Amino acid sequence: MKAVVLVGGEGTRLRPLTYTTPKPLLPIANQPFLERQLSWLAEYGVTEVVLSLGYLPDAFESHFPSGGFRCPGGDLVLRYAVEDHPLGTAGAIRFAAEALGDLDERIVVCNGDVLTTLDLGALVQVHDERGAEATIALTQVVDPSAFGVVPTRDDGEVIAFVEKPPPGKAPTNWINAGTYVLEPSVLARIPERLAVSIERETFPRMLEEPRRLYAKADDAYWIDIGTPEKYLQAHTDVLDGALSRAGAHEASGPPVAGARELSPGVWVQGEVTIDGAVVEGPALLGDGVHLAAGSRVVGSVLGDGARVAHGGRVVRSVLHRDAVLDDDAEVIDSVLGAGAHLGTGSIASLHTVVGAGGELAAGAHASGARIREAGASDQDS
Repeated sequence: MKAVVLVGGEGTRLRPLTYTTPKPLLPIANQPFLERQLSWLAEYGVTEVVLSLGYLPDAFESHFPSGGFRCPGGDLVLRYAVEDHPLGTAGAIRFAAEALGDLDERIVVCNGDVLTTLDLGALVQVHDERGAEATIALTQVVDPSAFGVVPTRDDGEVIAFVEKPPPGKAPTNWINAGTYVLEPSVLARIPERLAVSIERETFPRMLEEPRRLYAKADDAYWIDIGTPEKYLQAHTDVLDGALSRAGAHEASGPPVAGARELSPGVWVQGEVTIDGAVVEGPALLGDGVHLAAGSRVVGSVLGDGARVAHGGRVVRSVLHRDAVLDDDAEVIDSVLGAGAHLGTGSIASLHTVVGAGGELAAGAHASGARIREAGASDQDS
């Protein structure tokens, strides 16, 4: 089976992290998100993947220099389709499918910003049983007003698409989960090299013909990592075992392959230094992490080489590789990019995001801020 993964977006809601790293390559519990997604696809028999690229395409080719990816579910062949102008979701899917060599094979399509334990095999089975031209995975949310809602008949046939219904007015709480099984005939419906949305144009037009478009509801774990809040939540969920619970194919174990449990809920990779610091799980410490005496880590993930000085506190936060907290600095419910630096006594809180190499000066306080580099920040409204 072959797949197309849509990874061409700019990830604007996660800036400034995405100024330097495409969203799909940002780490989730110290492993690039895209690697987790590729492993998931391989578990269900996908052997070849086309990455539909637009923004920072060279970063993907640098990350996968061999043109492949080795994972527990099997080795994947990776191909790249780089758009020279935005083609929308449908246009990108057709363009990427052409990189597979022809348009005569069934493909799986998924968005490159959704972490999920969706049963892809069950989705394909429903697709076959219904003789569908396209089948959409659905996930349930409490408030669907920010999503595309997909009401269906009892057999799963899609009735309509309702985009971002007003609160309390949605016909269902089941939304488009961003994973599709598509027959070649769907690709034939998409014009070449034109910007076309599969959610707003291709799929709705298919409703004009009965029994072409189906959906399958799945209560598996699902999260879109595209905002600071959700990015942090994904880390919390992975530390809490969300990818290892019933229904997931991933076996129970550490939040990232190779980590070992130092104490209940506290996982470490490689060698770490904890000089009289306090670490409260669930937590993950990457190789080379150094925690000085009097520092504290609570419910957080620290990437390789991160350092927390005396009196520093990391609470429900994510530090990418080589991020540094000086004496008495605090990061709470926030994200520090690679090599970011919090000066002595500074505080980053309330979903502040400090980009790679960014700095918060000694004694400064940032709440809900976006800090791209030393001395430059934009407070969220």
